[in-house]
Amino acid sequence: MNLEARKISLVQEFLNINNEKIIAVLENFIIRSKSINFDENFEPMTMEKFNTEIDLALEDEKNNRIIAAIDLKAQIQEWN
Repeated sequence: MNLEARKISLVQEFLNINNEKIIAVLENFIIRSKSINFDENFEPMTMEKFNTEIDLALEDEKNNRIIAAIDLKAQIQEWN
């Protein structure tokens, strides 16, 4: 069984669970696993990459390609 088929099978099994405690355990397991996976694969940004990101941000600001946080929040509220 390939990965996609296994995921579909897992989702089907999950949808048949009617026990809230089991759901909570699975949720916690997924959250912890994602956190561990992130920590294991995390690589610090190089100074070169950091400086490039700053330059891009400054360029965005100079070319008016930014949005105020309050305006962004208002736009997000409209999505719902």
